[in-house]
Amino acid sequence: MTLHLYNSLTHRKEEFRPIDSQNVRMYVCGPTVYDYAHIGNARAVVVFDLLYRVLRHEYGPDHVTYVRNITDVEDKIIDAARVNNEPIAALTARTEQIFQADMDALGNLRPNVQPRATEHIAQMIAMIEKLIAGGHAYAAQGHALFRVASFSDYGKLSRRSRKEMIAGARVEVAPYKEDPGDFVLWKPSAPDQPGWDSPWGRGRPGWHIECSAMSEAHLGRHFDIHGGGIDLVFPHHENEIAQSESLTGKPFARFWLHAEFLMVEGQKMSKSLGNYFTLRDILGRGYAPEAVRYLLASVPYRKTLNFTFDGLQSAKTAIERLRNFKRRLETGAFAGGLNQALADRTAAAEAQFTAAMDDDLNTAEALASVFEYVRDVNTAMDAGEFRSGNGGPALDFVQRCDSVFDVLTPTSESGQVGDAEVESLVRARDEAKKARNFALADQIRQQLQEQGIILEDTKSGTRWKRKSP
Repeated sequence: MTLHLYNSLTHRKEEFRPIDSQNVRMYVCGPTVYDYAHIGNARAVVVFDLLYRVLRHEYGPDHVTYVRNITDVEDKIIDAARVNNEPIAALTARTEQIFQADMDALGNLRPNVQPRATEHIAQMIAMIEKLIAGGHAYAAQGHALFRVASFSDYGKLSRRSRKEMIAGARVEVAPYKEDPGDFVLWKPSAPDQPGWDSPWGRGRPGWHIECSAMSEAHLGRHFDIHGGGIDLVFPHHENEIAQSESLTGKPFARFWLHAEFLMVEGQKMSKSLGNYFTLRDILGRGYAPEAVRYLLASVPYRKTLNFTFDGLQSAKTAIERLRNFKRRLETGAFAGGLNQALADRTAAAEAQFTAAMDDDLNTAEALASVFEYVRDVNTAMDAGEFRSGNGGPALDFVQRCDSVFDVLTPTSESGQVGDAEVESLVRARDEAKKARNFALADQIRQQLQEQGIILEDTKSGTRWKRKSP
């Protein structure tokens, strides 16, 4: 079966055919680095990690390019740095490294490229200049704004009327705007705010132009998949389309994929309700990262996921069942002999698993096929119908499934920071030291020390170990 994905742009499921099968390209909106990632953020990362793995399996790891940006200039960052009484560069560097470590702990593969917005200011300015020259944008009072009336397809992604879009975006009515719906491409910066010289004065980019510039820089003007959370459909992704297609006169991304919202214990996640959890909150309670990953992956991405602590316990139980099955296959501790029945049943299970994942990443059906297989094979082994020595086709199938879900290898002991997260933070500290950012290096050392990790700087590199209990 060929991979089919639900395209938010067309509102239907379509066969996925890449522009170039030798270079499948995917861009996903990444974090704004000013605070810890919450579990809703983590769900979106896991969703697109699953898709990345499916694409790598289908087209080969060397033929898929996954770009996920880092937004390191934005008003929320400025506000958080002010509240923390912390330099912006220190805040963004520290928060980015925490994000990377958290996502590593969940078993997510690193994207091929993780561009930072501040590294692409020149491209953003060039884009804005072209938009102004083409009549799609204008300058006013130190701002540059996109003229939405110039793009006849504005609203084609969200399918909202202009009235709905203006109300939904809580549009600022400013005297320098030609139309209330026009959005900011560039804004002036105060002396104490980050800023760059531009034809419109010292300032900083608007959020939407950042992703248009970074995606074009690393994937080209036309690529295969653009993804993110459902909350980004409007205004962010709508505005990206307007900017980029006004510049090129051609389609921007072919497929738009959006992960649905996450709820907690049946309610919208909110600090005021006391049910707002960062990934670190969850891991700090002793839940294993692989159980979190399993729960986040178990519900198809276009369905709302209800995150519960009972669900985490069920995820832990499911993973242990799979681990026990894998151990049984590896030890060969059952009677009988290898026969064609096992090979046939395994082939059927693999076909079911692949068909489910190819059906718009139907993870629920894929997992159901795995557990049905586990039940059948365990029953057959108990009856002495066959055994597979070192695992044979059954073990191959389990490993194939786990190459997508990646939950069978323990990533941490209960209540401990995982090895992958430690390694990521150690690398971040080494990079900070090379950049002579000793304040950040000391912060990371202190963070690890608080988590029971002892660092030893040696001539051959940094070593680490856990404190004895």
